[in-house]
Amino acid sequence: MFEFLVLMIAVAAQAVPPQTAGMTSAAAPAVAAARAADVAATAPAAAKPASPASQPPEPAPAAEEAPPTAAAPAFLAPEPAAPAFLAPAPAPSAEAAPAFLAPAAPGLVAEPQTPTGRFTTATEIRPILNATRNNWILVREFNGQDLVYVTHLWAWRCGLAELRIGINGAEPQPWALPPCHLDQQAPNAILQSDGAPYLAFPLGFVQSVEIGLTLDDLSTDGGRFNRQGMPIP
Repeated sequence: MFEFLVLMIAVAAQAVPPQTAGMTSAAAPAVAAARAADVAATAPAAAKPASPASQPPEPAPAAEEAPPTAAAPAFLAPEPAAPAFLAPAPAPSAEAAPAFLAPAAPGLVAEPQTPTGRFTTATEIRPILNATRNNWILVREFNGQDLVYVTHLWAWRCGLAELRIGINGAEPQPWALPPCHLDQQAPNAILQSDGAPYLAFPLGFVQSVEIGLTLDDLSTDGGRFNRQGMPIP
């Protein structure tokens, strides 16, 4: 009895077809599609293309760089600047004429220059003054004072129209000249009535003397002298 029951169960099992064996050929594709859908659902989602609005802006194209400039060849390089010691010297600035060369004072009138042989004109005394410039002034220390002598200039005063003197850089001021003694044999002689041919200052005061001359033809001359009476360049 038991063996018969086992046999009946085995026959029944062979009579039932598989789950898919009874499907028609038309239903097979649908099953395949469903399975594919299940696989697609479980698979990781593929990256969707981003919409244009969500895409980051493309970087602007870089500006084109200018091509590098080729360096000038050495033989076209500018010449180096000359060293300082070869630079041209600056033009000397114009300086005002010294005060002792001031023009003739207003009111002076040029005198005739006819030589008389008595040294009474600028034409006659100019060469003497030029040759004896070291004798124009003398500073003498006497009796506790500096005495500035102009005896030499007074000795040729007949050819002068004006004498100016300045001490220690002061602007030269007129010093009245004695008259020219045309009635005398020596018109330039210094008489007692002409006064003293010096100026007095405290001892050691005089360091420099400036002399300005206007000759009787209205030309001018002058110079600067130290305490020893020597011209100062």
